[in-house]
Amino acid sequence: MRLETLAVHAGGEYDPETGAVTPPIHLATTFRHGPAAERIAGYEYQREGNPTNDRLRAAVAALEGAAQAITFASGMAAISTLLDTLRPGARLIIPDDCYAGLRLLAAEFLPERGVQVLRLDLTDLTTVGAACANGVDVIWAETPSNPMLKVCDIAALAELAHAHGALLVADNTFASPVLQQPLALGADIVMHSTTKYFGGHSDVLGGALAFAREDALYRAVAHRLHITGAVMAPFNAWLTLRGCRSLPARMALHCSNARALAQFLSVQPQVQAVHYPGLASHPAYALARRQMRDGGGMLSVQINGGREAALAVAGALQIFTNATSLGGCESLVEHRASVEGPAPVTPQNLLRVSVGLEHIDDLIGDFAQALAKA
Repeated sequence: MRLETLAVHAGGEYDPETGAVTPPIHLATTFRHGPAAERIAGYEYQREGNPTNDRLRAAVAALEGAAQAITFASGMAAISTLLDTLRPGARLIIPDDCYAGLRLLAAEFLPERGVQVLRLDLTDLTTVGAACANGVDVIWAETPSNPMLKVCDIAALAELAHAHGALLVADNTFASPVLQQPLALGADIVMHSTTKYFGGHSDVLGGALAFAREDALYRAVAHRLHITGAVMAPFNAWLTLRGCRSLPARMALHCSNARALAQFLSVQPQVQAVHYPGLASHPAYALARRQMRDGGGMLSVQINGGREAALAVAGALQIFTNATSLGGCESLVEHRASVEGPAPVTPQNLLRVSVGLEHIDDLIGDFAQALAKA
């Protein structure tokens, strides 16, 4: 079954009781059981399991080619729950360019638990290999990365990780399973902030982990979620499952629009650099073509003139909304350094752009007039 067909039908079987084509939402927090807690219909309490959440988990697993998937209340809940399984003394490698939430978690909280964190350029396999030789438990890849759109070699990192007895986790949020399937390239776990492209409408928070194997680690993460409670609410699961159905169609237009906008920006005199894996000028363009089906809907642009020039462009945009997050139907722009907290690492002249589903001529026109005013 092709991915486009799978996206429409995975987890979306008609309701056997009513024949409804759209799956129902089960909002119950508790379920009838027997006198000795026998689970009559397989459920007991919403935190332990819910029919709507199970449908979404099946859909995520199917789209990522996973043995199992677990859903969470947010992307950070998914990240935290997985990394909380690391033992004291464990060594974790994360990218030098990555989501600020992961960077802050690694800097502020993991060391409290005795986890050693190394931030490395994962595009430099020699450096990663040398670090692995000193011992490693998990390599956390993010490709394309947030916000610099770096692309790392998933298959090569998986080979390095496995050669040293480690796991490779891949954050696939920017690409979505429509463009990239890390498990097929050797990754052990895939992470998603389902808030983004899976949800697709900027109205539902969530996260997911997809596992290559239904093994002890999968069971440990599922148990930890059950006990700590960062579960996805049924209504959020239903909205995200709805988003799955249109994911391939939306990604096609996101990619088409982002590619055209990136090409336009790359030749503007006010622009210092454009970071987009679908441009031939991207340093990992060949790898991206081999590893991804398209360049994605995200890009970042560095404006000549530093922070003030970047803010002037962001402020002059009329169709692009200045807002955080990404992956929705509407186009968003964000001065990333301004939202990274007290110690930003992103260049001050960089704008992160989530390219939406508007007409491309309007999007290019909006940036044209904003650049002209800056």
